[in-house]
Amino acid sequence: MLRQAPRFLLSRASMRWRRPFSTDLPAETPADSKFVDTWKKSIPNIEPPKTPSAFMTPRPPTPSTIPSKLTVNLVLPYDSLLSAKEVDMVIVPATSGQMGVLPGHVATIAELKPGVLSVHEGNEAKKYFLSSGFAFIHANSVADIMAVEATPLDQVDPSLVQKGLAEFTQKLNSASTDVEKAEAQIGVDVHSALNAALTG
Repeated sequence: MLRQAPRFLLSRASMRWRRPFSTDLPAETPADSKFVDTWKKSIPNIEPPKTPSAFMTPRPPTPSTIPSKLTVNLVLPYDSLLSAKEVDMVIVPATSGQMGVLPGHVATIAELKPGVLSVHEGNEAKKYFLSSGFAFIHANSVADIMAVEATPLDQVDPSLVQKGLAEFTQKLNSASTDVEKAEAQIGVDVHSALNAALTG
């Protein structure tokens, strides 16, 4: 058996194992057409249901040159605060630290922590406080920011932030179970970030 090992390894090495790149794949996935064909063969008298890709508009291709503006979408579960807004730069509160995003930024996914999202347009910066979420930076200079909660920073009342911070700190000190401690710690983290955003 050991005498055959070199021949086995050489024959395996000479085999061409090739994994396709994303550019080698077809532009549109044939899954929908296959599904529709199978459906029509099985149930010809009922229209096939629409799949998720039927409701999505395709993303524009990655431009050959870096655009001058970044397109930003800020979306909440119940609202859209910014929709296809063209800006110069955004700074997002990622868990790894503040992350500046300019046009032409490398494609990235970042988890967001409680903090300030700064949207820079010319000399003006609009600031939003985000509780948490994710930022999806696409190679075509589009930034999709999905947040659980977001509010313009100028609409936050500093006295209510101080009151909330004191309440959650007291709850954290008196918590007896792990769940109570976790809930209180989240409240302390959010109110501390709000306080830092307002004072800093």
